Amino acid sequence: MTQGATPLPLVSVIVVNYRGAEDTITCLRALARDLDYPRLEVICVDNASGGDDAVRIKAAAPDVRLIEAPENLGFAGGCNLGAQQAEGSVLAFLNNDARPDARWARAAVEALAADPTVAAVASKVVDWDGTGADFVDAGLTWFGMGYKRHAGGPLAELPAAEHEVAKDVLFATGSAMFVRASVFAELGGFDERFFMFYEDVDLGWRLNLRGWRVRYVPGSLAYHRHHGTMSEVDAPETGRETFLLERNALAALYKNVSDQALARVLPAALALTIRRATARGELDATQLDLGRGVGPIDTAPVEIPRTTLAGVLAVDQFVELLPSLAESREAEQAARVRTDGDLIPLLRKALEPAYPLPRYLAAHEILVEAFGVESVFGQRRKVLVITGDAITDRMAGPAIRAWNIASILAPEHDVRLVTVNPLATPPPAPFPVSAARKRDLTEPIEWADIVVLQGHVLEMAPALKESHKLVVCDLYDPMHLELLEQGKSAPDDQRAADLVGITKVLDAQLERGDFFLCASERQRHFWLGHLAALGRLTPRLYDADPTTQSLLSVVPFGLPAEPPVRTAPGLRATLDGIAETDHVVLWAGGVYSWFDPLTLVGAIDRLRKRQPDARLVFLGMKHPNPEVAEMDIGARTVRLADRLGLTGKHVFFNEHWVPYGERQNWLLDADCGVTTHFEHVETTFAFRTRVLDYLWAGLPIVTTDGDAFADLVREERLGVVVPAEDEQALADALERAMYDEEFAAGCKERIAKVAQRYAWPEALAPLVRYCRDPRPAADRLPGAGDLVVTDPLRGTELVRRDLALVREYLADGGPKELARRVAGRLKKVARGRA
Repeated sequence: MTQGATPLPLVSVIVVNYRGAEDTITCLRALARDLDYPRLEVICVDNASGGDDAVRIKAAAPDVRLIEAPENLGFAGGCNLGAQQAEGSVLAFLNNDARPDARWARAAVEALAADPTVAAVASKVVDWDGTGADFVDAGLTWFGMGYKRHAGGPLAELPAAEHEVAKDVLFATGSAMFVRASVFAELGGFDERFFMFYEDVDLGWRLNLRGWRVRYVPGSLAYHRHHGTMSEVDAPETGRETFLLERNALAALYKNVSDQALARVLPAALALTIRRATARGELDATQLDLGRGVGPIDTAPVEIPRTTLAGVLAVDQFVELLPSLAESREAEQAARVRTDGDLIPLLRKALEPAYPLPRYLAAHEILVEAFGVESVFGQRRKVLVITGDAITDRMAGPAIRAWNIASILAPEHDVRLVTVNPLATPPPAPFPVSAARKRDLTEPIEWADIVVLQGHVLEMAPALKESHKLVVCDLYDPMHLELLEQGKSAPDDQRAADLVGITKVLDAQLERGDFFLCASERQRHFWLGHLAALGRLTPRLYDADPTTQSLLSVVPFGLPAEPPVRTAPGLRATLDGIAETDHVVLWAGGVYSWFDPLTLVGAIDRLRKRQPDARLVFLGMKHPNPEVAEMDIGARTVRLADRLGLTGKHVFFNEHWVPYGERQNWLLDADCGVTTHFEHVETTFAFRTRVLDYLWAGLPIVTTDGDAFADLVREERLGVVVPAEDEQALADALERAMYDEEFAAGCKERIAKVAQRYAWPEALAPLVRYCRDPRPAADRLPGAGDLVVTDPLRGTELVRRDLALVREYLADGGPKELARRVAGRLKKVARGRA
């Protein structure tokens, strides 16, 4: 391999033969002669052909690994038998009546290597002379029949976009396809109950439901004599192919559609199978109807065409398979992470009738309308939002964020908002809101397709850690950094233990999540570091998206899209001592340990000597969540204001939280918004949500330097940024923001433009996009494995390696070091054999 060249995986090509030795030999010779791919294993499975097929194949292609099946396992079973003995990390299936283009394998491998979320590659398949389409796209009818769109048509008459452009498809044709060996094994390979036909449709359907993608790659080209082998062993008039197509379509449908869809489409599909059978055989379906007249008694057998009998027997044998299919259905439905609606684009034309028979077409129309089939695949996705905060009319940050997530997603999806806090008396909402204890979470989690969670919720639902559910973790609150400051008053051992505990909570989320939300670019860099430290930023994740935006997106706290409108009296009418002409600076949130209200009170004490009508109002001192302990900083702030003689004159404390739906009345009464904090690591990565309310109300902002919003205020000139713990600078900044009318007017004009970026619909756009097309993270896809692995050392290379190690050990520590290393190696070998 030349330096810098991308290593290639071993590809195992599996060709199944049944009484088609001549075609099979042509195929195997083409693989050896025409294929431009250096790392190839070719396996031929002879499906108990009888005669001299196996002997002829072995003589014509001695380098091919020939596996002789004990009985005819069908195409599905033959492919599985070859896959079980294959050594490649990529499996390729090629019909024995097909031949590859030179780049057939290389183009497919390039697609698999480029995107770890692609499980299978659908080759472009054309007829033997390359002028007609065989497989250039996949489609699926609502009754389970997969079909090859544009099959049989001249390529020259197809738009280039239909066959020359790579695209996602529901399935690849088994006549020429590639699949990751680890994923094929994870899904149990092809369903051998199908024997042949639609086993490829079923596999692709299952891959997509589990979050994998199947990619049509036109550069992976194969030529196919369609049904070349089938024509040697059967004829359409026997009805046997029709029987398999009809039965297998029902089986694939039963296994893979959701419970809601199955209740409607299965009865309709069964009825349509019978009508298709009678229409195909042109059977008089009224001949036993007494309502059409009573004639002579006739007990003679009724002749039924085989093509009609095939449909009836297909339904009969589908019923026979139901017990085992039910087990498979249970497994598939438990493992799925995609909805029926997600796959609609891949079905192409789900309402395609597929057969141009007049009586059949009439029945298709009747059944689609009678069973409401058209609406089946429009089922809304189910999203569960879980918060640990109290949901009342007085909500704090986490609950406000959860509430708005639910509100923005509800128009497109069925949404439930659940709090694990006992306090849940929500205001009216267009979605269900409830409280749940740990034991009550099982039902809503089972109901959901996507779970969006905050805080400690994952620890309350441990089953979610191992489930297939799609999990979105909202990391906007770096809880462990808060705890460093919040826990200062605790005993040292308890403080350390609490930090370990909360870090484990966050680690569990980072290890489990499929998609993560954070509040700022600063936080994004912080959480990327955490993900890297946990080993989550794997090559597979990186290759799927080098930007990692599809894994971790910035979703800031938001603000209402509509400007605030006064609905009731505000702070001036509520608090005694504040006149209409006073200048008010508002602290619009709680008072926590990581904030610095003390410097602010000191600044007001300085400012009031120059501006006697300056007033500071704290919006809420008591947190609405009873589980949040009161912090000492609040009491210290009150004591300082009392000592300086400011309480009730220049500093006002609103003891209770202002209801969320009424906060605008207080904001609209203010002249300036303020937030001050100490200089520490929590500040660096914090996202002060109160500042958004200032933006919403158009208030000039005074803030301490050091956090993401300080950067925003400085860069966009929305107010004044001051150093931490500088009373004089803070007093000067407040004076400028409240009393310099020209400066304040300019701030308000710029704030109006910036506020639009933080409206909830805009802020939550990455989450909205994810929920429209949700998938597991690339490293959480089932069956994901390495494409290329290092070849083990053998022979002289192994001896050279060991001699080099001996020299290294002797140089490092002499004979003792060598003996220690040898003993360690022997112990490792012994453990491996145990």
